Amino acid sequence: MAPRGGAPRLVLLFSGKRKSGKDFVTEALQSRLGADVCAVLRLSGPLKEQYAQEHGLNFQRLLDASAYKEAYRRDMILWGEAQRQADPGFFCRKVVEGVCQPVWLVSDTRRLSDIQWFQEAYGAVTQTVRVVASEQSRQQRGWAFTPGVDDGESECGLDNFGDFDWVIENDGDEQRLEEQLGNLIGFVRARL
Repeated sequence: MAPRGGAPRLVLLFSGKRKSGKDFVTEALQSRLGADVCAVLRLSGPLKEQYAQEHGLNFQRLLDASAYKEAYRRDMILWGEAQRQADPGFFCRKVVEGVCQPVWLVSDTRRLSDIQWFQEAYGAVTQTVRVVASEQSRQQRGWAFTPGVDDGESECGLDNFGDFDWVIENDGDEQRLEEQLGNLIGFVRARL
């Protein structure tokens, strides 16, 4: 079960393919809502920290969008899967420790078990948000298909999830993106 001390008013679980813009969207929302109101939580943060410790790697370099991170991505995914097999909620529990803002934006939800954990822990305040972008848009952002990564659970685990509460189209149409963010911000503010 999740730590309940600072129970959130709203938990938005963001998912999407690599280079779809999940971080861009969550950071844009946080900048508009304010860091005092909303926290961006990255499930990959505790995973990368633990992986770096156990493998003698630079944790900070695993956090950025660098070749350094990409060199370890496949092994890190396999290591993370083994951790989740042993304890599906491990990284979810770690990422919410000490968070006191009323709105949580989980920027990298990748598996059904992540969604289930947050829904069980926080119930009706949990919403799912899918960020979508065409392959062409993702390629323009530097994406290239990597076997063992882009066809694995970390990228495909939610492809057949079903109905997301929100879908954000992030193909480069700034006006359309602003419209969608405005709708989501209105929803968030109504819950504060």
